[in-house]
Amino acid sequence: MSSEKSLTPQIRFKGFTEAWEQRKLGDLSKILGGFAWSSKEYTPRGEFLVITISNVTGDYFIDDSIGNRINLEKESNYILASGDILVSLTGNVGRVSKMGSSKGVLNQRVAKMIPSKKIEIEFLFQLMRDTKFELKMIESGQGAAQKNISNNNILSYSTNIPNISEQKRIGHTFKKIDSLITLHQRKLDALKKIKSALLEKMFPKDGSSIPEIRFAGYTEAWEQRKLGELMEVTSVRRVHQDEWTTQGVRFLRARDLVAYANNTEIELPLYISKELYEKYTAQSGKVEIGDLLVTGVGTIGVPWLVETPSPVYFKDGNIIWFKNKNAIYGKYFYYAFTSAFIQNFIKESAGTGTVGTYTIDTGKKTPIYIPPAFEQHKIASAMKRFDSLITLHQRKLDALKKIKSALLEKMFV
Repeated sequence: MSSEKSLTPQIRFKGFTEAWEQRKLGDLSKILGGFAWSSKEYTPRGEFLVITISNVTGDYFIDDSIGNRINLEKESNYILASGDILVSLTGNVGRVSKMGSSKGVLNQRVAKMIPSKKIEIEFLFQLMRDTKFELKMIESGQGAAQKNISNNNILSYSTNIPNISEQKRIGHTFKKIDSLITLHQRKLDALKKIKSALLEKMFPKDGSSIPEIRFAGYTEAWEQRKLGELMEVTSVRRVHQDEWTTQGVRFLRARDLVAYANNTEIELPLYISKELYEKYTAQSGKVEIGDLLVTGVGTIGVPWLVETPSPVYFKDGNIIWFKNKNAIYGKYFYYAFTSAFIQNFIKESAGTGTVGTYTIDTGKKTPIYIPPAFEQHKIASAMKRFDSLITLHQRKLDALKKIKSALLEKMFV
């Protein structure tokens, strides 16, 4: 052991001073490969879920919401237990997840790690979930259409480990952090499901003039109109790539609206000069509070509501501009656009070609249900409260993930 490379992490628990030692995973664990179950054995009510690479997503626990099921007539080495560490060997190689409480059996191209007494299972799990492991597996992968790794690729992975007592402390710490992350993720997912269900029921379905759920005191039928009848649907003059700048007036692309919708950071934000903005908006007009910008390419039909007077310009052809001018209450307009009624219209209008688009012409034909003004405000206020809760939990989740990432960087070698 003394001939091995010795290292120490930046952060460690009090009382631990021994240097970490370099080892290969093959010195610390074994691997059990999966079995090629026959599709003839699949049955919808089977006792066991067949765990494939699709279930190993890289989240803490596998995704047990998808897959085929089987029954077994006798005991099998391929039956999985809660807490088993699983690794994907094909496709998204090197993804690592734990088996949850579901009953499952190991399928081919999924590996089960069997730790020895030299390594604590939670420490091994966190070590293998580190980005360094996944990147090494991707680098080692063979195949053009989809990558494949072997058991040997995993077992030959070189890493650094402390003594078993320190492993247990580290593993326990990260398990608690992962439990908090899982808790906030579940709360976030639940809020999104509730919001989606409310959107489904608080807006009329096609063929009806009233929604399933309504605030007390409102009985008047909703009016269905085409957006082109209510406002101008248009775009702007084209800005060429050599006119982009790194400061000035924000220049939005379709991907930026998608990032706003997902509460994610915009990569490489673009701008145009104030002079160019003034020149072009003198012809097209300026985006105003209450206007809606909607993606026309890529992930189509994603809306962004203009809520501040800050100047903004956008990429023509990528984004459709609904010049609202208070024809509809802005927040209601935004939530109506995310409802199944409008989103289904957009998908159907985009056709079944290779690349669907949402055009100005389709924008003009887009139908919308309009309730009385006071009801628009009530609906928007209710949905906004849900969005605030979703944003709060998303921020907490992101913060926890950042803390974990920083600790992984400093507590592992």
